[in-house]
Amino acid sequence: MGELQALMEELEAGLEVIRQSPKDRGVLELIVRRPQVGCREVLNEAELDLAQGLVGDNWRTRGSSSTIDGSAHSEMQLNIMNARAIALVAQEKGRWALAGDQLFVDLDLSAENLPPGTQLAIGSALVEVTAIPHNGCGKFMARFGRDAVKFVNSPVGKQLHLRGVNAKVVRPGVIRIGDAVEKMTGPSK
Repeated sequence: MGELQALMEELEAGLEVIRQSPKDRGVLELIVRRPQVGCREVLNEAELDLAQGLVGDNWRTRGSSSTIDGSAHSEMQLNIMNARAIALVAQEKGRWALAGDQLFVDLDLSAENLPPGTQLAIGSALVEVTAIPHNGCGKFMARFGRDAVKFVNSPVGKQLHLRGVNAKVVRPGVIRIGDAVEKMTGPSK
């Protein structure tokens, strides 16, 4: 197949590096726009919008199988993945965009650190982590291998949100590679 695929032993050996991700203030490492299915554009700068999510991304037009009418799910505007996790799984930075997520951050995305409702400031925008799980799927397996899906969907993988988190835009703004990603608030009680 010629694709790079990390083996389970390699993936498990990288857990400690992922666990060392910053908890409160990290960095936006990569922005990826998906203008149409199967197409990826790596950006240096992007606009986050309340209605569109990442401007120019196909989130809204692609829709969702998790809504009754197939429309876009408002709690799944953005997919955010830990940069250390994708670096381990993809093995080369040029392959990160294949994951299908829009934002890759060096920040602890674990359930303990970022429960649903937690807000993150990125550039001039504010996004909120939602409760909808983000899991490894068939496309992820095709791109990164069976061990990668088992790894991100394992109990520890789910606890650390190795496949990432879903989020929605709560304040529009501009984001840029290298921007701080700062945990602002926890969930409201």
